Amino acid sequence: MNPRKDTTARRGGPDTDRGARLVLDEQGLIAEWNQAARELLGYPAEEVLGRPVARLLAREQPASPAATAGATVTARHRDGHRLDIRARVSALPGEGATVRWCVLLDPAEGTDAEMVDAALLSALLTESPLGVQVLDPELRVVRLNLAGPGLRGAVSQEAIGRRAREVAPGMVDDETERRLRSVVETGRPMTFGHVGRPPADPDHDHSYDVSLLPLKDPTGTIHGVVVASQDVTERQQAQARLNLLVEAGTRIGTTLDVMTTAEELAEVTAPALADIAAVEVLDDVLTGEAPPPGPVSSEALLRRAGFRAAAGLNATPAYSPGEVIPGYPPSFTACLADLQPRLIRELRVDHEWLVHDPRRAELLRRAGAHSTMVVPLTARGVVLGLASFYRIQTPDPFEEDDLALAVEIGARAAVCLDNARQYTRERSAALTLQRSLLPQTVPVQNAVEVAWRHESTRGSGDWFDVIPLSGARVALVVGHLVGHGMQAAADMGRLRTAINTLAAQDPTPDELLAQLHDLASGPTGEHAHLTDDDGAGAHLAGVTCVYAIYDPISRRCTFARAGHPAPVIVYPNGSLEVPGVPAGPPLGSDHPPYETTEVELPVGSTIALSTSSLAPSDHPPEGSARLRRILGNPHRSLKDTCDAIVRERQDRGEESTVLLLARTQSLRADQVSTWTLPNDPALVTTARTLAVRQLAHWNLQELEFTTELIVSELVTNAIRYATGPIQLRLIHDLTLICEVTDDSSTAPHLRHAYETDEGGRGLFLIAQLTRRWGTRYTARGKTIWAEQALPSEL
Repeated sequence: MNPRKDTTARRGGPDTDRGARLVLDEQGLIAEWNQAARELLGYPAEEVLGRPVARLLAREQPASPAATAGATVTARHRDGHRLDIRARVSALPGEGATVRWCVLLDPAEGTDAEMVDAALLSALLTESPLGVQVLDPELRVVRLNLAGPGLRGAVSQEAIGRRAREVAPGMVDDETERRLRSVVETGRPMTFGHVGRPPADPDHDHSYDVSLLPLKDPTGTIHGVVVASQDVTERQQAQARLNLLVEAGTRIGTTLDVMTTAEELAEVTAPALADIAAVEVLDDVLTGEAPPPGPVSSEALLRRAGFRAAAGLNATPAYSPGEVIPGYPPSFTACLADLQPRLIRELRVDHEWLVHDPRRAELLRRAGAHSTMVVPLTARGVVLGLASFYRIQTPDPFEEDDLALAVEIGARAAVCLDNARQYTRERSAALTLQRSLLPQTVPVQNAVEVAWRHESTRGSGDWFDVIPLSGARVALVVGHLVGHGMQAAADMGRLRTAINTLAAQDPTPDELLAQLHDLASGPTGEHAHLTDDDGAGAHLAGVTCVYAIYDPISRRCTFARAGHPAPVIVYPNGSLEVPGVPAGPPLGSDHPPYETTEVELPVGSTIALSTSSLAPSDHPPEGSARLRRILGNPHRSLKDTCDAIVRERQDRGEESTVLLLARTQSLRADQVSTWTLPNDPALVTTARTLAVRQLAHWNLQELEFTTELIVSELVTNAIRYATGPIQLRLIHDLTLICEVTDDSSTAPHLRHAYETDEGGRGLFLIAQLTRRWGTRYTARGKTIWAEQALPSEL
């Protein structure tokens, strides 16, 4: 060996890059010295090669390489100061039997990788909250963290050498062993979730995230498997609670019905939170009312609104939906008194339960309920009811976390219940208003036999009307207004009033719809902004309506419709016809004109008007055939036909239906007398004579004087203002109707004459002597009519 050999060039090998390095021969002399050693201690190679390593030490210290291995020694720097260094020694094979030693030097204040590895291993196996176990290929325990989850205080060092399944039988099952052996055999790591019962808590399931890692040496040989696990039970429980809250937010309150909302609360919480969930609401809540904010009396009336039991319990509810709860136990009473939830970890169905609520107590006793929670359902300070939760199958009692979750779900459900309550109140008010605005009975008339059904579940704006008109005619109306609630009911009332007012003026159906369209469109011009502010025009836009006028003398029916389903005519032989009435735009949504269609109907025909289409072509084949059978049955009464059609509509899921059926009738020929007179003042006497003669034929002599006066006045006016022939007609119906028709469009006006006036009192006298009078216009002129009550009504 050349003692002056420069070793700085010999940088090969894995250790040369790890810091200061020197090599000692078998005599302890320095044989190699690298540049990093020079930088650490200050000696160039030529000053140390071939010299004993002990000369580098500051005091008497072990000089043999084996004694120095892994030790901290004090070396003397070339400039004289002392330096603590850590020496790591490893044997190097030499030529023959000689042995050389490789010494790696590091400053003592530096970090030794092996020491870090040792400290890390010690921390993992003694102090880590993670579960760490090292198993050999036979799945025997080699190392384990006794402080890990599920082991602390339950497993000792005696577990070393035992099989993992013997140490933790509640954790290691057949599937887990299969996975462990798979890692040993394949060398591929594995991660999975696992549920088991650890030795420290053998009575409860815990959830773990488990990782299996193979132990390999540099050659790739597998010497065992490392099991690293983390108890995620609390995290999963917290996530489950959060998921349940999210689910409650989406599943509770899907409708505005109190009973349905209460049932949804029970469905969400059982079995996710409890084995049995029951919901009771105050009786007033079901009708839309609520008590004043604050606690309620222990005598408050509760009704069962929701119940749900976990699968497999076969538990029957103590009370049926809507049934009154006759009494409730002390925990319920206290909950209503202070509005605070109650947690009863150990439930005892004692004497007080049996006294106050024996049916519920017996059910819970038979089922084996052992823990309960009672939560008040309050929203905006108003008590709406109570929710109670019970555990039967689940062995653990309720805890504070469960109570907090139940309170949060209950608060969300209470808001939904309160929304449903307020909707119920508004709906009840709207239905009451709607019923008050709809006809309770139809006026007496002989033109048609009428039957109707008005089914509304939400206070809609649908309506119908039967309006007697002049000349023994009748108007039939069915309409649909978009929307529900108070506003829709009020708007419907406005439209009904408008239609009745307009019908009194005797316009044709198309003219009436055109005037309704103007009303629905709202005012224009200077004050149009008022409609926009109060939204009236918006409320009435899109209204649909069908209007028909039937004349029992001519047996002709005139239809017009504004975007409404077409009417259906059922003839006496059972055949159906949908007259081709032009649809026209909905009221207030487009521009007229509206058009009419006139149909002559045999006596006994049925006119069917509805808010939904009755035309067979608008229904699937099965529904169309059923509708034809219902409408086309001539032996069924109108009322029974109405009921059958409404049932068919409800089976199809329609909530609101308005149906009006009118079976046509006609006046006998001897009830109507008509005369055509030339335009000659001399014929006024003739007209009076004809009228008196007809009254005698009808045995209405008591009306001769007033009838003569009416005929004389109306015929005289017609002769004065018309140019063509004049028609006089008397109709003996429910009243005595006198009509005079001429070709003039001049409208008569009622005047109040002064004492000095020579004329102008004719119409005033008619108005005083008749029940009602009026004018209707035709395509060729006008008709002035007057009605008198029959003698039996006088």
